[in-house]
Amino acid sequence: MPYSLVSAATLGFDLVRLPEGQRVADALLAGLGADAATLHRLAAAHPGAGRSQEERAARALRTRKAHELAAAGVPQLRDAVAGATDREARLVALLERSTIGNTPALERLVRDDVLGPDHAAVADLDPAVSALAADVLADAATGWWAADALESPVRQELTGAYDTAAALERFPQPDLGPAAADVARLLVHLFTLDDAGRRRWRLAVDAGRAQRRPWAAAMHGAAWAAHVSGRTRTVAAAQLMAVTAFGAAGFTARDGADGVWNALAGCVAGVAMADLLDEESMTVLGSPWAMVTGRALPTAGQR
Repeated sequence: MPYSLVSAATLGFDLVRLPEGQRVADALLAGLGADAATLHRLAAAHPGAGRSQEERAARALRTRKAHELAAAGVPQLRDAVAGATDREARLVALLERSTIGNTPALERLVRDDVLGPDHAAVADLDPAVSALAADVLADAATGWWAADALESPVRQELTGAYDTAAALERFPQPDLGPAAADVARLLVHLFTLDDAGRRRWRLAVDAGRAQRRPWAAAMHGAAWAAHVSGRTRTVAAAQLMAVTAFGAAGFTARDGADGVWNALAGCVAGVAMADLLDEESMTVLGSPWAMVTGRALPTAGQR
């Protein structure tokens, strides 16, 4: 399945179930928020910079092999389900770390969407610089995605350039648009969750399972609103930040598979697009939050 920024919530579903999914989200956020200076910094960290043609070719070969290993190393959800022989096995497969997408889809997301033609800084940049920066981000995202499937030296070769660039100073964060303050309030709630708070979220998910169909329609409406308003990148950034908050809240990969991520992603979409969504959609997307906190989603009209 291809990834896109429009389907960032689906990408997040995979990331919260991967051991190093938060690191993947960090790399994607670095790309979304990058200014020209950041892209030059990433390009300068490229392992081929300043190397001979032979060295660059050898490194490119190793990188291609590493990407092939990464693509084969993380099972996809469709394969796990197709190979199951009974209901119990299917359920176990769904709850394991099988993903909807794969590393080739992730790499295309980096190159075509994150650093694609809609990126303001990329549009005015030397294409050679943006290509090198894309290499660094795509390698890092792939290395962290398949962290458990790659030998440590292979993973480090993929992620090392990004880590070098990131160590210099904090990367700029993406603009979250008009709902930035409200998204921040939601994320702060997650960063401060305790055992009781996590239990409330799990209970809210259990209580809301019958609403899966209206939830999907409301999520589609939020994605469409983001598209027509030119805010797809900002909503995607909010979902990727929520991946980090999900882990910081103490939720597990099992929680992600069991519906907690979808509940959270709906809340994020509702907060980010509250000014363009109808009341029914806001009620559906915000119902887990209402069950957990007893309040409506933290939007400009509900604080």
